[in-house]
Amino acid sequence: MENLIGLLVAAPLLGAALLLCGGRRLDGKGHLLGTALALASFVIGAVLFADMLGRDEHDRALHSHLFSWIPVGGFRADVAFQLDQLSMTFVLLITGVGSLIHIYSIGYMEHDERRRRFFGYLNLFLAAMLLLVLADNYLLLYVGWEGVGLASYLLIGFWQHKPSAATAAKKAFIVNRVGDVGLSIAIMLMFTTFGTFAFAPVLSNATDASEGKLTAIGLMLLLAACGKSAQVPLQSWLGDAMEGPTPVSALIHAATMVTAGVYLITRSGAIFNNAPDAQTAVVTVGAVTLLFGAIVGCAKDDIKKALAGSTMSQIGYMILAAGLGPIGYVFAIMHLVTHGFFKAGLFLGAGSVMHGMNDEVDMRKYGGLRKYMPVTFVTFGLGYLAIIGFPGLSGFWSKDKIIEAAFAKGGTEGWILGGAALLGAAITAYYMTRVMLLTFFGEKRWVPDEQGNEPHPHESPKSMTIPMIVLAFGSVFAGGLFSLNDAFLKWLEPVTSHSHGHSPLSAATVTAGTMVVLLIGVAIAWVQYGRRPVPSTAPRGSLLTRAARRDLLQDDFNHVVLVKPGEYLTRGLVYVDHKLVDGVVNGTAASVGGLSGRLRKLQNGYARTYAVSMFGGTAVLIAATLLMRAV
Repeated sequence: MENLIGLLVAAPLLGAALLLCGGRRLDGKGHLLGTALALASFVIGAVLFADMLGRDEHDRALHSHLFSWIPVGGFRADVAFQLDQLSMTFVLLITGVGSLIHIYSIGYMEHDERRRRFFGYLNLFLAAMLLLVLADNYLLLYVGWEGVGLASYLLIGFWQHKPSAATAAKKAFIVNRVGDVGLSIAIMLMFTTFGTFAFAPVLSNATDASEGKLTAIGLMLLLAACGKSAQVPLQSWLGDAMEGPTPVSALIHAATMVTAGVYLITRSGAIFNNAPDAQTAVVTVGAVTLLFGAIVGCAKDDIKKALAGSTMSQIGYMILAAGLGPIGYVFAIMHLVTHGFFKAGLFLGAGSVMHGMNDEVDMRKYGGLRKYMPVTFVTFGLGYLAIIGFPGLSGFWSKDKIIEAAFAKGGTEGWILGGAALLGAAITAYYMTRVMLLTFFGEKRWVPDEQGNEPHPHESPKSMTIPMIVLAFGSVFAGGLFSLNDAFLKWLEPVTSHSHGHSPLSAATVTAGTMVVLLIGVAIAWVQYGRRPVPSTAPRGSLLTRAARRDLLQDDFNHVVLVKPGEYLTRGLVYVDHKLVDGVVNGTAASVGGLSGRLRKLQNGYARTYAVSMFGGTAVLIAATLLMRAV
């Protein structure tokens, strides 16, 4: 079975190589090849999963060593894979949801002349993410980490003929490089502390390292996670990433890129467990981001950007749970998986709506679409119910567990984190209900575009609706299956460990409180958007609303705090370079040149001049000698 692990990565990597290097000969069938290889990776993952289930829970990890990558003296870096319960969970999510997105893309990208290249990039994305979660050491993980960054850049900017898409791709790439610096520093600190990059020795020896070193490593890992998972303060790229084709949004937000940070922190749990300050930083970032993203989602009229704010918020829940340590690791991953189903379904549903509305994204120009797109309405609606935590659906089981775990942290910190998680649940119910009402309910509000073409909403083809239906089943049933007899907890506990904590509130009380805030959020949205006419343009709104429309001024903040000081620093360095460095260099050169020019006049080639010079010099020497004797 160990030999199959490499094939998980090899299948989509082969697809990327063939589709990107095979030329136009594959234009007609490239999308089918890319989809087939993604599905092949999923089948291999399913086979390995079945084999893993047949093993003892403490003997399920498989290792596969391919070759020594960098053997230099005492230094050694291997290309080796580790497949345990944690990485297997990600393998099934990445390949399963990723394959559904490939199938959806067949219809969505049908008329794009660069479809072959698009599927090549999708395959590259899957291969990089699989390498990231299967690596058995941090250095190889870093290779997958960078591969994910490259693939996201290519996919976000796929329609680079649009300046907004090109800009968004560059923004995502640059912001993620900031986080990547954190990961590279963390890896260097690991090597100087433990003498290796491999997971097993690093994590098993974490208790022997000093708390200061572990805190530094943990903070650098958190910085890396903030970049990939769009957490405060490196969240500014996520909303702009919606410029890519909708399947890209679904892939990034549900199964790959934004989940990488949660994986990194959970995999490195032993480091954070022994670095309480770094752990506190993680829960703080998660709590702030879950509220930040939810508030942004409330003010967006662009359906994809509203869902992007939602992703930021839901990943915040996962980061918060991961920061709780053994109390929350399992529930962070559980919510990650359930979120993979309903968020992918929501994004694909948004793409279906756009497909039927001439690519219109403004929800104020929708209305009443449930009559025209019944399959999209039902599947999107089930995703909506799952994400707000409707009883019995996936989000109810996973998000409630995170809220319970937050309270179980205990003390004042537990009350603050639990309160933030409850508030986030209320805001989630509000903005997602707003999305549902603006899109599928009320009277139709669409108007002809600038060319006079009026949208004619219609249901999407089966290649798009079938993946949405499959994801809807996951949105409904996944959480319940995971919670049945604590199946998911028992599955991950041997890898992540688990502690129940000491919650001041019973599970029933937390659930009741969550239901109350959920109903409040839904009711407020219904009053504002279900009972009143929806204006075609957004009203001016409060100061908070205006700030939320501008992503709570995150770009303005970056401009003032980072861009402007960078400009001033650059100008200062240029001034110093021109005036000081160039001044010294050019002044020295000018002085030497001027002196040489004057001395050159003494070398005129005339014998009489040299004779006079010799006579004058002799006279000076004689006079000086006589003067010295006289004295």
